Amino acid sequence: MWDAWPILKRNGDHVRPDLWMALAAPWFSDPDERHAHARIHLIERQDGRWQPLGPAMPEGFSPGSREWSGSAWMEADGRTITLYFTAAGHRGEAEVSFAQRLFEAQATLSGQDGNWRLEEWRGLNEFIELDARHYMSPTAGQSQVGKIKAFRDPGYFHDRINDRHLVYFTASIAASRSDFNGAIGVAVADRLSAGKWEILPPIISADGFNNELERPHVVEKDGLYYLFWVTQSHVFDPQGPTGPTGLYGMVSDDLLSGWKPLNGSGLVIANPQQAPRQAYSWFVLPDLSVTSFVDDWGRPANAEGPRRFGGTFAPFLHLSLDGDRTSLIA
Repeated sequence: MWDAWPILKRNGDHVRPDLWMALAAPWFSDPDERHAHARIHLIERQDGRWQPLGPAMPEGFSPGSREWSGSAWMEADGRTITLYFTAAGHRGEAEVSFAQRLFEAQATLSGQDGNWRLEEWRGLNEFIELDARHYMSPTAGQSQVGKIKAFRDPGYFHDRINDRHLVYFTASIAASRSDFNGAIGVAVADRLSAGKWEILPPIISADGFNNELERPHVVEKDGLYYLFWVTQSHVFDPQGPTGPTGLYGMVSDDLLSGWKPLNGSGLVIANPQQAPRQAYSWFVLPDLSVTSFVDDWGRPANAEGPRRFGGTFAPFLHLSLDGDRTSLIA
């Protein structure tokens, strides 16, 4: 298991039962193989323990050859779950591709503790389509991990002040002259019931700097918006400047503009120097707790041989936010 996200209410509140989703795949000797077999799984968290409940969607429902990250929300009735997710590749393709499309779907939650399930899947819809004026097609990049281009990771946020709905996503800038053209894009809807999302130009650009700003998501605190994403050291342009694998973020009082790097550099959480790939895919919850997964556990940067891929939840961290400064709470 790796990238994970909780099922929350639209206003960001936690729900009961404490259900999560995460990408999961069978074990492979090369951990990178998991990306070609990823499925979204349902998980229950009880008293700090995780109970896997199997694939969230039934076989054949997803339009991709596999599924990548997204976000999930419980509607007001307490039973309907809306999932925004990345469909990677195309169902039935003979060779795994890096096509990426943004879909939504709904399901009904049923069951009981330890045996929850999502049934009656419906409403499958490519709710945000790539705008080639602003974003590069994911199939335009190189077909290897770390160098592919992006149109994935839909992260939903409800703007309660203006009653707008926003989805942030990982993207690549069109017409870039650099191999390192990562960005965060956004789409806006005034009413979910209308099903009309307006895709806007990138709001964060790493053009000429970094190839992937993954899993963007927003939390609100003290009237400010905090936009977080994750990236890895090997997707920075080696000509520099470069940064460590970590959680990065910016702050603004406007969801679409005015973003200022946190802590001066944007870096919020990094691994210890003696184990620079120890954890990845940090995700900040509305209560400022932070989840991640165990990646290449405990190995130094110059380590050779097979990776010590953990493939499970790492211990939770907890952030403190004060304007444009962050810190970890011990």
